[in-house]
Amino acid sequence: MRVIAGKFRGLHLEAVKGSNTRPTTDKVKEAMFSMLMPYLSGGQVLDLYAGTGGLGIEAVSRGMDHASLVDRNFQAIQVITNNVAKLHAPDLFTIIKAPAKAALGRLAHVGKQFDLVLMDPPYAKETIANDLVAMANQNLLKPEAIILVESDQAAQLPLDSDNFQLLKQKQYGITYVTLYQYLNHK
Repeated sequence: MRVIAGKFRGLHLEAVKGSNTRPTTDKVKEAMFSMLMPYLSGGQVLDLYAGTGGLGIEAVSRGMDHASLVDRNFQAIQVITNNVAKLHAPDLFTIIKAPAKAALGRLAHVGKQFDLVLMDPPYAKETIANDLVAMANQNLLKPEAIILVESDQAAQLPLDSDNFQLLKQKQYGITYVTLYQYLNHK
């Protein structure tokens, strides 16, 4: 695993050992960031199921100002910490060890808002729709925020709703990459 482009390009990232995380392949990551290119012009990014931190690191490498990297797994947090240390830019990242729901509550409590959200939850857990609703209800999304979701074909992904517009979806083997935009009606 490596950072594909931007200021940290070529940096090799440590992976989490075992089967508790599923790192995004370089091919899928490249496709994801190709979809995201128009939206990587600064701002705050939330990598909600960070695993290695690779997606959030890639987003900052390509132009985002700051990434909050969230994972509940102790080993993943150690790997994220090691990967961020390799960048020599600790001010660009906040690492949070907590389940997604608790992390969202903490971030809302301190008034954080995000321009970009990266979600790669465990495929067996159906959390995507609930996470999207929680982010909207807790005012964590800036107007017109972009949300990128990595899932498998079995995931029950929401279609267009009052709060989210489906912009694009692509399939790469068993992996689906779905792009939403938050529709702020306030």
